[in-house]
Amino acid sequence: MQSNILPIDYEYSAVKKAIDKMLSTYNFLRCKPIGRSCAGREIFCLQIGESDEYVLYAAAFHGSEHITTNIALRFVEEVCEALLTGGEIAGIDARRALYGRGILVVPLVNPDGCEISIKGEIGAGYMAPKIKRLCGGKFQKWNANLRGVDINHNFDAGWNELRALEKAEGIYGPSPTRFGGYSPESEPETRALTELCRRVKMRHVIALHTQGEVIYWSYGDKQPARSAKMAEIMAAESGYALEVPTGLASMGGFKDWFISEHRKPGFTIEIGKGENPLPISALPKLYDSVREALILASIM
Repeated sequence: MQSNILPIDYEYSAVKKAIDKMLSTYNFLRCKPIGRSCAGREIFCLQIGESDEYVLYAAAFHGSEHITTNIALRFVEEVCEALLTGGEIAGIDARRALYGRGILVVPLVNPDGCEISIKGEIGAGYMAPKIKRLCGGKFQKWNANLRGVDINHNFDAGWNELRALEKAEGIYGPSPTRFGGYSPESEPETRALTELCRRVKMRHVIALHTQGEVIYWSYGDKQPARSAKMAEIMAAESGYALEVPTGLASMGGFKDWFISEHRKPGFTIEIGKGENPLPISALPKLYDSVREALILASIM
């Protein structure tokens, strides 16, 4: 099929338009807000199917990784189209594979950070002077939310230890990246995900990031049942390596928190290689590299 998810930098208004178009095309697709960002932008959650437990995909935790929003939306579109037409995804009969299963997708966890990375000062709004000072005018590299908190350092999983590591690296306050805030779950974007996971039963979760072509699947010595085998399958389908994060990347993230609190599998997929933000022209190749892993994750 010809995708309606275009190779463009998906600023907030474009995400809303893409979602509205999918909702009008696929009457079984649902969408509801699960929270609001610091600037008051809605954080959307798309739902395909109904189940006692869901597989959750979340993207764009970091502003400069906004291409993961395209990947998440493209995945939703492809699954919906296959369900509508009785088609296949990566050789898998979608209707049969997803019967009785549910998928949730949060395509834009950090809408304010993505607006800043894509639109610069305009995207930063009233915070533009402070953000410009913090990032030295390099808005494209901005990863944090509007308040300068890195969402993927703000989850309550080894947070105190992570703050000590941040301070050792000279990160004491709001920053373009890697500042975990003054307390865990201090940010509305973080709470939107944690409250969703506490309210709705999840089978496992997938966090989409960019850089490295690797899959992280453990948190410290916590390795829930099924995690290793699932990670091996996704790695085999994508060609990505399985790795254990170290240092500042080893705690405080969404999959770390989910594994720690829910004792179920959580994964971070680092898509592509290069320098963030990855060029939007790379979208087709990036999506193709993970599409089979994403669909398999929904049925495992």
